[in-house]
Amino acid sequence: MRILITNDDGIHSPGLTALERIARTLSDDIWVIAPETDQSGVAHSLTLSDPLRLRALDERHFAVRGTPTDCVIMGVHNVLKGKPDLVLSGINRGQNIAEDVTYSGTVAGAMEGAILGIRSIAVSQAYDWDVRAEPNFAVAETHAPELFAKLIDFELPPYSLLNVNFPACAPDAVKGTRVTVQGHHEQSGLTIDERQDGRGYPYYWLRFRERGKSVFDNSDLQAIADGYVSVSPLRIDLTAHDLVGHLNDALK
Repeated sequence: MRILITNDDGIHSPGLTALERIARTLSDDIWVIAPETDQSGVAHSLTLSDPLRLRALDERHFAVRGTPTDCVIMGVHNVLKGKPDLVLSGINRGQNIAEDVTYSGTVAGAMEGAILGIRSIAVSQAYDWDVRAEPNFAVAETHAPELFAKLIDFELPPYSLLNVNFPACAPDAVKGTRVTVQGHHEQSGLTIDERQDGRGYPYYWLRFRERGKSVFDNSDLQAIADGYVSVSPLRIDLTAHDLVGHLNDALK
C-alpha cells in the first residue's frame, strides 16, 4: 500500500513525524510531501499567482512552497506520477472540529485526496492551549494504528473523507472511539485584537477566545470533551439537500 502524507503545520512539524511513524505500521511505501512553512488556516486554497517550488529532502521527503492542497496535487501528478492508495494529512497541532473544519489546511489536504479519488484521512491532536501545553502525539501514536487498519477496510463512497481527532489526555485515559457529526459552537471563537505600531498606526491580529459547547450530543466537540477519539465522515458536496425542494417552491 502506497501512502502519501501531508500536513499544514509544515515539513518540520513533530506531528508530521509522528504520523509517518504511524503510517509505517501499515506500510513501508511512504511518501511525505508537506508545505515548506506553516500553512495553518489556509483551508482548501491553491497557489495560483506564484510558482510552486519543490525541494527534495531525500528520496521520499519533499517540501513544497505552497498549501496542503498544492502538496497533494504535486505528489500525485509530479512526484509519485500516479495515485497513492491512501492520503494521510496531519497530525495537526490542535483539534480540527466543528466550524474549524472549514478553516483547516489539514482537512483540506484530505479533501483534495478525496477529490482525486483517493481514500483520505485527516488527523488532528487536541491539546490544552489555555495553559500553552504542547500536544501529546503519543495519544495518536498509541491508538491510530489499530483504528486506521479498520478505517482502511471501511468502504467510503466517492468524494468522502474521514476526519479523526484525538483527545487531550494521556494515551491510557482515552475512553474509546465515537463516530460523530460535525459540531457547532454557540458563538464564534475569533475576535479582532487591535494594536499600534511604533509610529502609532493601527494593525490587527485575529485572536481566539473561549467558545460555548456543542449544540449536538453526538458531535465531534462532545466526543473530544468526553475523552473519546472522534471519527467524522465528511463529504466534498456542500449542497444543503434538505433545502433544495423548499427553495424550489419559494422561487416558483
